[in-house]
Amino acid sequence: MKKKKRKSIGIVFGFIVVAAAIAGSNIYNYYFNTDNQSQAETETFLQVIDNKNISTDESGVSHIRDVDALYEDDGMDVVTMYLTVRQGNEIEGTNHTWEEVNSHSAYYYDELGIPRYKVEALLQVGTEEGIPAGNLGFGRTAPNATVQIRGQSSSKNVQKNYKIKLKENQGNWNGQTTIDLNKHQTDGLRFRNKLGFDILKNVEQLMSLRTQFVHLYVNDLTDGSDDGFEDYGLYTQVEQLNKTALRAHGLDRYGQLYKVNFFEFFRYEDAIKLETDPGYDVSKFEQYLEIKGDSDHTKLIDMLDDLNDYSISIDEVLDKHFDRENLAYWLAFNILTGNVDTQSRNCYLYSPKNENVWYFISWDLDGAFRIKENEILTRTDYGSWEKGVSNYWGNVLFNRCLKSDSFREELDRAILDLKENVITPNRISEMITDYRAVVEQYLWNAPDITYEQLTPKQYDEVALELPNQIEENYEHYLASLEKPLPFYVGEPVIEDGKLLMNWDTAYDFQQDEITYKAVLSRNNDGTDVVATYEGVWTKISCDVPEPGEYFLSVRAYDEKGNSQECFDYYEEAEVGKTFGVLCFYINEDGTIDRYTVVE
Repeated sequence: MKKKKRKSIGIVFGFIVVAAAIAGSNIYNYYFNTDNQSQAETETFLQVIDNKNISTDESGVSHIRDVDALYEDDGMDVVTMYLTVRQGNEIEGTNHTWEEVNSHSAYYYDELGIPRYKVEALLQVGTEEGIPAGNLGFGRTAPNATVQIRGQSSSKNVQKNYKIKLKENQGNWNGQTTIDLNKHQTDGLRFRNKLGFDILKNVEQLMSLRTQFVHLYVNDLTDGSDDGFEDYGLYTQVEQLNKTALRAHGLDRYGQLYKVNFFEFFRYEDAIKLETDPGYDVSKFEQYLEIKGDSDHTKLIDMLDDLNDYSISIDEVLDKHFDRENLAYWLAFNILTGNVDTQSRNCYLYSPKNENVWYFISWDLDGAFRIKENEILTRTDYGSWEKGVSNYWGNVLFNRCLKSDSFREELDRAILDLKENVITPNRISEMITDYRAVVEQYLWNAPDITYEQLTPKQYDEVALELPNQIEENYEHYLASLEKPLPFYVGEPVIEDGKLLMNWDTAYDFQQDEITYKAVLSRNNDGTDVVATYEGVWTKISCDVPEPGEYFLSVRAYDEKGNSQECFDYYEEAEVGKTFGVLCFYINEDGTIDRYTVVE
């Protein structure tokens, strides 16, 4: 990262120590600061939380509830963090430079199968004037943390996200020892993630996470010089959901907690195994679900076995394994906010120990409310079947849920409740005004202005239009219930001199008769046509065309003229996604290679 602004603060790694006490403390900080209370007092507080975060509905069903006291100081104030980084040692894996840490994406490490590079760091938290007495890092000279990049696709950006992990017995910040700082370079507004979690604080049926705007300064000592602090601009800190966070939110820290990574709730018997199974491979397991809690996977496997057993009704599965209210509201929240990248990731699965029920907890909400910004920047990463319930149709859990009349009724009630009482245009407009007052102080200055994709005029246009997207997303939801559902195209094959192509049957909530239109073309816009088909069959054949690249588009139609594209899509770097198209290659030897989308 090019250096933009230096900040010098004196004698402790460049700091003047500002001796000022912090006035006031919320209830959480009091009980989780080990200097303030005994173990007995802490346990008493935890019991109070445990007794208050359970609610019983009219049917006598109990549900977990969040702890409101956690958010007392979760406002618009900007916290200033000073990070002094230096090379550490090989044992901790911190023997790297800051340049090395910032030079690679997550895919580099995945390809090599190595841990992400880290450096040692001294983290100090204060204000623009310095570090008040009593704050984390006050008076410190030795490193108290390690730092590495965080995120997956976002790690490709120039401006990196960081995970700062405080070392054991080195204190905490707001009760947290792992601090995630998110830059959100591809979010033109730079506040969508905070907006999402702040909305969730008012959704009784869902858990939120604490967030904070952070102004970050970094002093890089790994380059052999001490040039003072460089301004890294504005970040959003989001509480990492781990055992510490579970405890803070009044949940069971000894329960099961998984971060969902491209997991569509198939059984995946080759990877999802008990820890005692001789074939258990944690790296294979965590390709789907990162283990953040108890590693006894018995309950998870029992749920997946029942879910993937179609002889068991989905209502029976839901009643046994899930909190239906939580599931309906989680889906409703993401549909209304247009947070489409949640079909199979960007959430957590949590279950208390000794209970069967599973809860969804949200994670990474910067994909919400993107319609206008995508339009201005000509992005195509939100379209076609990604709108409404069809976005979740490829996931076994949601596919089965949505086929249940009773669950669709629950989902509809949840969407209307959120739309009418929580995610209202007026409330969202007020929140946006507050965020802009903070964000734009930093966004139009270095370093953030260098990587901002919107002009000030476009920024204003996107921010002002955002509240209207609630109704737009609601209309997409209603439309998705009327259309056929998306489906997958099978593998093309060559047999007896014919090219054979097929696709799955499209499902329709109204049980209308479905017809299909298929076009085989030499280009992705379907203009250089090789063969076409219209009818009720789900397969076609034609003479084998000459070797080369081909595109098969398939669309389903119901009796009323509503239509839906297949799940498959083709993606080009400069153009984006072309939905409803399968791309494949016919080779000289008659074999066929299917195009696959690579992250």
